[in-house]
Amino acid sequence: MIRSLCRPNGACYLVSQAVKKSNRFILPHPGIYHQVIWRSYADETQPQEKKAVNPEVSAVKQFVFKKYFAYVQNYTSNILEKQFPDAIRIYRVFSVGIKDFIADFKEFYSILNKINASPKGLPRLTRKELELYYQFPKDMFTIAPVLLISALPFMNYVMFPLAYMFPYQLLTHHFWSLQQKSEFLLREQKKRLSYNKSVFQHLQSQLDILCVNRLHGKWSQVISKLGSGLHPTTQEVLDCQSLFGHIPYSLNALSTSHVKSLLKIHAMHTGWRRKTRLRQKAKAIYLMDCAILREGGAEALNYDELRYACALRGLNPTNMRQKDMTEWLMAWLRITDVINPDNLSLVLHCPVLLAYNHTNNWILRRPSFLETALKKTSASSSSS
Repeated sequence: MIRSLCRPNGACYLVSQAVKKSNRFILPHPGIYHQVIWRSYADETQPQEKKAVNPEVSAVKQFVFKKYFAYVQNYTSNILEKQFPDAIRIYRVFSVGIKDFIADFKEFYSILNKINASPKGLPRLTRKELELYYQFPKDMFTIAPVLLISALPFMNYVMFPLAYMFPYQLLTHHFWSLQQKSEFLLREQKKRLSYNKSVFQHLQSQLDILCVNRLHGKWSQVISKLGSGLHPTTQEVLDCQSLFGHIPYSLNALSTSHVKSLLKIHAMHTGWRRKTRLRQKAKAIYLMDCAILREGGAEALNYDELRYACALRGLNPTNMRQKDMTEWLMAWLRITDVINPDNLSLVLHCPVLLAYNHTNNWILRRPSFLETALKKTSASSSSS
């Protein structure tokens, strides 16, 4: 310390070192002898005055930030779309699709919790919940390869464009545009309707076995109407419903080819557990019908919901009026409203009994109509 004082300006040097170590030491006025003064506690505890904020400065900041955000949005929507249109299109398809898929996944998880918490389970669900409960597992199985492979390093650069090129095979309806939804619906309906004739022939071939049954006459009349281009009434179908609880039309008594045709009609694969999956499908349709009746019937459904309901039950809804779809669905519901749960095989055959000779189903089998319908859907979607 003595050495420090002996050097030139030594006292100032000591004071400067003290200031560096603690801000509690300050230099006195230059006119007074150099000494260290300890600040009082009262001086420290006095509140410091806040600096006044100039409102013009904050307004300028807001203006600058607004202009900056507007530039970023304009850059994303205009400049990037012009320079990389395909990349932006793929990005939007997958960003919107993933959001919808995650929303359905959350809803599906809540439905599972609701089923486990309620003793009645499935019968307590609404129509929309039942549709999601039976459809979403298929969607997860379809989209799983794309999500799993794209999670690998650098594989998203390959998998996303590939899925964008083949949306019908690799993606679900969450990622489809309106045009693709209409196009894929027509394609799926045409594939399903091609097996209606096979199911009808199986029903017709078993008619002789029922020659000793008291319902043989009524059932033969139903088959005759279908063969002549007409449809039986709902009452005629209900009069013969007991035939579908016993041989030869009960689910356990159906032949292998008959079961495969039914699976194709209901858009299911022909692999393992065929009859078990058909039984589950019949139960699913029956529960959805009960939910529709609880929620006000077919009249309570909007246009898109009617289209989905008719397509699920084997009727091509393309170019149909809402009134016509409502009347057809009401006829279907009159059957399932009073059907015996032991005769659920009838539900699986109703697409043939109620829609085999429908005009919309017949014209869909013509290739010329399918091409015209696809052009109309593409034109309407592009105009909208």
